[in-house]
Amino acid sequence: MTSDKKRSFGLLALLTGLTALVTLGVVALLVNIFERKQEARATFTKVVDVNEVSTDPAPWGLNFPQQYEDYLKTVNDPYTDFGGNHTLPPSKLKESPWLKRLFAGYAFSIDYREARGHAHMLGDQEVTKRVTDVQQSGACLHCHASIIPTYRRIGLEALGEDATAERLASNFEMDAVLAGFKEVSTKTYEEIHKEVEKTPDGIDVATGDPHMGGAHPVSCIDCHDPDTMAIRVTRPGFILGIDKLAKSDDPVPHLPSIQQWRDKGSKESYDPNTMATRQEMRTFVCGQCHVEYYCANKMTLTFPWSNGLKMENLEAEWDSTEFPEGGEFYDYVHKETGTKVYKAQHPEFELWSQGIHARSGVSCTDCHMPYEKKGATKVSSHWVRSPMENINKACQTCHNIPEQEIKERVDLIQDRTRALIERAATAMTEMLDAIIAVQEAGATEEQLAPIRKLQRKAMWRLDYIASENSKGFHARQEAARILAESVDYSRQAIAACYQLDLKAKPEEEAVAKAN
Repeated sequence: MTSDKKRSFGLLALLTGLTALVTLGVVALLVNIFERKQEARATFTKVVDVNEVSTDPAPWGLNFPQQYEDYLKTVNDPYTDFGGNHTLPPSKLKESPWLKRLFAGYAFSIDYREARGHAHMLGDQEVTKRVTDVQQSGACLHCHASIIPTYRRIGLEALGEDATAERLASNFEMDAVLAGFKEVSTKTYEEIHKEVEKTPDGIDVATGDPHMGGAHPVSCIDCHDPDTMAIRVTRPGFILGIDKLAKSDDPVPHLPSIQQWRDKGSKESYDPNTMATRQEMRTFVCGQCHVEYYCANKMTLTFPWSNGLKMENLEAEWDSTEFPEGGEFYDYVHKETGTKVYKAQHPEFELWSQGIHARSGVSCTDCHMPYEKKGATKVSSHWVRSPMENINKACQTCHNIPEQEIKERVDLIQDRTRALIERAATAMTEMLDAIIAVQEAGATEEQLAPIRKLQRKAMWRLDYIASENSKGFHARQEAARILAESVDYSRQAIAACYQLDLKAKPEEEAVAKAN
């Protein structure tokens, strides 16, 4: 064979080999693309049936292992690094002693700790001294337990209907949920906790018999339809509250479906499960619990949204509320001054609604449950946590700046808010001292009445921001405004105390001299 033929043969062999390699590569790529498309198309494999009583998240985890694995991570918490996951988080009362004076006469002055992940929310409530040492309302379980099947069972019984396990498993029945919700609001925490424990938390696949698994913290069923897996709102407090908001005149540019509902002149109730956008629902499922509300047994658990979502809108509703048995609304009587005051819960939804993220269409889950890629599947992380622990996915999707800069910006906002909280707390404690002094000097209830109103306003505003868990980040300017008003009202109360004429009347002086 000549040298030219050898070269041609070698070149042909090389080209044939390269062609084969390219062909194999293309085939492998096409196979991979096909497999990924199939993987993305089949978002989950149904291993077991879940239904309307599946409050235990474990069976859901068989169908959705990635989401369940993330959910279990909410057990992990930085507050427990020093002592293991079995310990309670740090006490806020030790970190901020002024809280004991703010909550004097209320259970939060006994035990008040840092918040932990969802997996802890029921267990921490069961052992807090606010529950073990003080009788609490069953309404407290509205958010801390996966309680909807219990509401439905109690509601059906109240309506005189059969609450069989099969019926509970197959129907949501909002009318029964609302009826049970109202029944629970009048009972004690211990009574309702026992009711939750005896409600079926699943149906045996083999026999169809119900099984009891005890009480569970918030679970998959609280935010997802077990048949379609669609996001849904289940908490009756929110369903009633968002309907009041829709019927108010409060501007809600961040909730377009409500404005559309208003523009249509709708007369029926606003139903978030059928009328809200999917993006709104990704906030509503969180707003079921991360809100301000009344939670005791003098009346049904109430979200104060009939005037709107701003702090003063909520305050106006409480100011105009009377208890069913009569008398002005209040949360507790302040032990040091005798003033009837309000207790803010944790108004994250309300404060977020006043901030830039809400106006930009950013939902709670965009930051606290950001999307992740798992193979070919795009899932929302169910490791619900602070965005600062997941800056890349939670923040940098929108903010194209370095992680360190984002963290420093957040730290600056929160440090400034903490400083304002401390200033408002100082003003509040000086106000309490001034009121106590004039009471001891003989101030009458008539003289104290306007001062008590100032005290209630000052304490409500301080508590509103101190109890809200973003430390001002959800709406930094609004948080600063509210704390400034708290300082102002405290100082007004102090000035009013100084201006009181507490000299004894002439006839009282004569009696005193005679004695």
